[in-house]
Amino acid sequence: MRMSALFGRTLREAPGGADVASHQLLLRAGFIRQLAAGIFSLLPLGQRSVDRLERILRQEMDRIGGQEVTMPVVQPADLWRATGRWSAIGAEMGRLVDRGGRDLALAMTHEEVVADLARTEIQSYRQLPAMIYHLQTKWRDDARPRAGLIRVREFTMLDSYSLDADEAGLTEQYQAHFDAYKRIFASCGLPVTIVEADTGVMGGSESHEYMYLSPVGEDTLILCDACGYTANRQVAAFARPAPIDEAPAPIERVETPGTTTIAMLADFLGIPESRTAKAVFLMATLAESAAPAEPAAPTESTESTEPAKAAEAAAAGERLVLAVVRGDMDVNETKLAGAVGATDLRPAHDEEIWAAGAVPGYASPIGLPDGAAIVVVDETVAATPNLVGGANEAGYHLRNTTSGRDYQPDIVADIVAADAGLDCVRCGAVLRAERGVEVGNIFKLGTKYADALGARYLDAEGVEHPIVMGSYGIGVGRTLACIAECHRDDAGIIWPISIAPADVHLVSLKGAEEAAGELYTALRSAGIDVLWDDRDERPGVKFADADLIGVPIRLTLGARSLAEGSVELKLRRDADAENVPLAGAVAAVAERVAALRGELEPA
Repeated sequence: MRMSALFGRTLREAPGGADVASHQLLLRAGFIRQLAAGIFSLLPLGQRSVDRLERILRQEMDRIGGQEVTMPVVQPADLWRATGRWSAIGAEMGRLVDRGGRDLALAMTHEEVVADLARTEIQSYRQLPAMIYHLQTKWRDDARPRAGLIRVREFTMLDSYSLDADEAGLTEQYQAHFDAYKRIFASCGLPVTIVEADTGVMGGSESHEYMYLSPVGEDTLILCDACGYTANRQVAAFARPAPIDEAPAPIERVETPGTTTIAMLADFLGIPESRTAKAVFLMATLAESAAPAEPAAPTESTESTEPAKAAEAAAAGERLVLAVVRGDMDVNETKLAGAVGATDLRPAHDEEIWAAGAVPGYASPIGLPDGAAIVVVDETVAATPNLVGGANEAGYHLRNTTSGRDYQPDIVADIVAADAGLDCVRCGAVLRAERGVEVGNIFKLGTKYADALGARYLDAEGVEHPIVMGSYGIGVGRTLACIAECHRDDAGIIWPISIAPADVHLVSLKGAEEAAGELYTALRSAGIDVLWDDRDERPGVKFADADLIGVPIRLTLGARSLAEGSVELKLRRDADAENVPLAGAVAAVAERVAALRGELEPA
């Protein structure tokens, strides 16, 4: 590829709004251009890098038995209604109506389509196991697209789907993907941390995420360096403090003017925040299948009651939820949503809290009218007597509130967020927290989608069973952005050779144009992918663009080196260059290319 004919150009400065390094560099290096919020075009250099990334993805999917297909971006809403996700997913789903008045969805993912295909194509256990995959456009109308390709609305994703006769088969294919993803990211030169994750709207019994650790990430990961425990904060566990061994004391009303936060309350009373009960109000959109919950029995242990879904049978709208956690802890909204069967949570407004009979800043479950809110109490609060809680009266709190005696929770569950400084649930060591970007995820779906859409098979005895599914995905653009985020310096990107838009960046200076053309042809004939800067530009411009674009090997040929019968060879990651004989340049480059590729071979 000749830069004189390249569509797109490098930029000296990134356009306004590029808030992270990878976004700035991909724009400046001429890899991407933004069309609208969260919507990008790939320019030729970007497309070449994506092609190389997708080649790695296909190789690994084929290696574990995948068969490539292409499934539609536009899908009938009836498939999503059958699985319940049409109503469970909010505004991020793209919805449209065709000329016949039929509801359609823009694909966010393809579990429904795969289950529908399995229903028509698989009849017998002899056709299982199976695995299909595709690289396809997705749409999610994210309310806050940011960070360039890291958080977008339109994107390309590798998603694969395993189909099995039983859980044992699913476990085998899940492990195959688990290992394949590690090889993929190693081949891309992207270090990842694998963490336990929430199954979320996908459903299922198990999930792992592949995280690139970076301050630009929006996920918080909880890690233990001592035993290797890793989890997304959404699901992370921690060692609970031992229950306080004391008898419940009588409630005492105490005046606490101007203490509307836990910190102010603890300071006013001279007590640790751990001796308070924090009341958090949220509005929950409840799943239609959620059933009413009976109040939980009083408990003096840290064991959860069954996290029954506390919703009215046909709840459509929102319900107020009052979550009670210890004052030094925070509510984990993912855990809370799971406990109440909510598809969405948002903070309650003061007027919604007042309407329930509670007083913002001084609230607790004590004194609330029956049914005013779904009361969810964390396990630690349920096991801890004599906490200071709100009196539901402005300027007053209650000492010695005790769950189970003074109020009856609807649900007792683990609803607290793990955080740095707490103790590991496995080994007791101190946990730490890191930010991360999710670049891949894998899910054990089970029979959720097969049951909903009638995807079944006959076993050897002719008995019918639902097909057991798994779902697995890697964001292509997000992975590219994270590689650029990881491999860079002040001058530009430093691409791993597996992802670079070319193997070699050939820079020809004045007086060596003809010899550079011959070298360009020779390199290409040897199977080496070359980006040739044949533009009529000053050397400084060419070198700056070479560093910005980040091809891993640079060859520079000018009149002086030509007269000496040599060419300058420099690795983008190194400060120093070397001169190699022009006659042996192709062999020298081939050797460097092989060495760089060898560095990325998965262990």
